[in-house]
Amino acid sequence: MTIEWPQFGRVIVFWLACSCWLASAGEVKTVPIAIERLGSIDGMDDWDWTHARTAHVGGGKEQWVTTMSQTTKRGSHGYHDIFESVSSDRGKTWSTPSRISSLRRQSTKDGYDVAPGDLWPTWHSMTGTILVTGKSFNFAQTTGEDFLREKVLYVAKSLETRKWGPMRFVSMPVRDQAGYPLLAPNAGCNQPVVTSDGDLLLPIRYQRNRGERIYTSIVARCRFDGETLSYLEHGSEHSIALGRGLYEPSLTEYQGRFFLTLRADHSAFVTSGSNGTQFEPIREWQFDDGTVLGSYNTQQHWVTVGDGLFLVYTRKGANNDHIFRHRAPLFIAQVDPERLVVIRKTERVLLEENEACLGNSGICRVSDQESWVTCGEVQVSEGKRKGENNRILFSRILAE
Repeated sequence: MTIEWPQFGRVIVFWLACSCWLASAGEVKTVPIAIERLGSIDGMDDWDWTHARTAHVGGGKEQWVTTMSQTTKRGSHGYHDIFESVSSDRGKTWSTPSRISSLRRQSTKDGYDVAPGDLWPTWHSMTGTILVTGKSFNFAQTTGEDFLREKVLYVAKSLETRKWGPMRFVSMPVRDQAGYPLLAPNAGCNQPVVTSDGDLLLPIRYQRNRGERIYTSIVARCRFDGETLSYLEHGSEHSIALGRGLYEPSLTEYQGRFFLTLRADHSAFVTSGSNGTQFEPIREWQFDDGTVLGSYNTQQHWVTVGDGLFLVYTRKGANNDHIFRHRAPLFIAQVDPERLVVIRKTERVLLEENEACLGNSGICRVSDQESWVTCGEVQVSEGKRKGENNRILFSRILAE
């Protein structure tokens, strides 16, 4: 049969269109972002500010509230009181940090110093409060830190009274779904999600054996009434028989699905699920070319801006062997939500390496098009910047 040229041309156009569709099927549309550095908060001569994270309060009097731990310059887990600093000009300037009286390090009658820490502030619009979740550090006055005394800690600040409530703890089940003891639960450094009905999906880690510091991670559905945070239920339980298991889980919701990233000693892992508490089997974080991401023994967190899902992380292989656990620079890259991989070509430096660790970051979602990353520099006084005070750094991420 002879095909006339007009018809043949339509066949060619149709074939090309199909070929282009097949070539792009499964590919993720990359979302361009702009990164802007905001004002910073200086540390002190005798203390560092660490575990700094920010919550955004919208409405008529928009403000940003950053909480931070007063920390010794040397040593590990030298946490003391919690302070706050407020910005009303979109992060250009910050108020002088002030101590939160209910979040002081306290001595107990049984010989422990208890310090709140690893905090994550979240704006809970349904109750008009900033809800801060985290953990308690417990230091025996004679024998050092006792990990088995850790608890899921929380505190709330009312925007109506501008006052912080007391430090409180979430009552957790005695055993998990597998029948193991649910020991030393905490929500330290974990990114939660507030659902449309006001519940808090709170990632938590815990031990199953008193003699082994191997962590299992879950997401618990909790209810908050403005004063009390109550555990309702939790879903799938995730761990590995390597190192300290899986811990410091962080959660986000994207296009009706939930995504969970988890820290391990040797690497990092990811999973997703449909309801916020139940998740598929975990997989190791990789780039889209099949190579391992290289983030290990530190946190990763989520950013959703524009139509994109992004991961914030540190990793090996960035000319950063001189940095403790390769915790700088701080990167951001887009994630393929179907394949659960990081799209390598989208990777960008969010905060530059400057002789300090940047692993303990926090995410503040401002709108669908804007998020902030807050990060306190760590171990400044132990390297080439010896004698300098550390800083809390802020970056704004905008979908272009």
